[in-house]
Amino acid sequence: MPEAVTQVLTALSEVTPKSAWEWFTGAPSSIVITIVGALILRWLALRSIGRVVRVTLARSDARRSREPASRAGRVLAQATGAAHERHRQRTLTMGSLLRSSVTFIVALVTILTVMGIVGINLAPVLATAGVGGVALGFGAQSLVKDFLSGIFMILEDQYGVGDVIDTGEAIGTVEEVSLRVTRLRDGQGVVWYIRNGEIIRIGNKSQGWSTAMVDIPVAYSENLEKVIPLIRTVVHELDESPDWAEKLLEEPQVMGVESMTGSVVTIRVIAKTAPEQQYGVSREIRERVKATFDEHGVTAPVMTPFGPAAGAR
Repeated sequence: MPEAVTQVLTALSEVTPKSAWEWFTGAPSSIVITIVGALILRWLALRSIGRVVRVTLARSDARRSREPASRAGRVLAQATGAAHERHRQRTLTMGSLLRSSVTFIVALVTILTVMGIVGINLAPVLATAGVGGVALGFGAQSLVKDFLSGIFMILEDQYGVGDVIDTGEAIGTVEEVSLRVTRLRDGQGVVWYIRNGEIIRIGNKSQGWSTAMVDIPVAYSENLEKVIPLIRTVVHELDESPDWAEKLLEEPQVMGVESMTGSVVTIRVIAKTAPEQQYGVSREIRERVKATFDEHGVTAPVMTPFGPAAGAR
């Protein structure tokens, strides 16, 4: 023990101000400069990301605040009010992901640089990391695929919470979207957990607008010059109704005769609606047309066990 103390005292006695300054301006100062530079770089990067996020949200709010000039624009703006909030959440999520990525990369580069300054041989470390990365890539390639697919889904806004989508495996309402798994609930109440990397195609039934296609069969013996104006009157009254005007982007169009099969003449009506409103619009058109046909004595084709037969008055 006395010998160790003696060695320490001897080393301290050999330290001069010049040698201490040379030591400090060597590795310690390089380490301090590296750490300070990394902190400044991280601060600048995070500030830039935050500014981009704020500008994006401000532009989105300004675009949403403009009153749409057309009726279709007003209906879509009202029907897709959740889309604005989804865009806001997506922007905040990507900002958080970018900040985490920047922090990780800057920290990793700083640690490697400090290790090199201290004198640690990085070749074995990098070789070990490379081998581990290859092994991890082979073992977790499906996980990496899921995460990458989730990132692109969020960036491209393919779907969000509340959308009705068709993933090929299941059709239902999206309840949760994460970077790895999408959770949706189908019409029977079954909850599906679908890995993002396994989703090859997506059919989104809630984006933009929907189309209600209604086929109305009438007897072949009916006079179309009477029937088609009655249907046009029905769809016009539907379009003028306050309860349905906010669900229709424009007045439904009576396209005319779609087909003639035996004693059945089919007249097609097409209505452009707000997302997911086509089912209610279709039912309402059928109910109103049925009531109008009954009022004016228009008969539907009579179906017999041997095939359709013309309806009689």
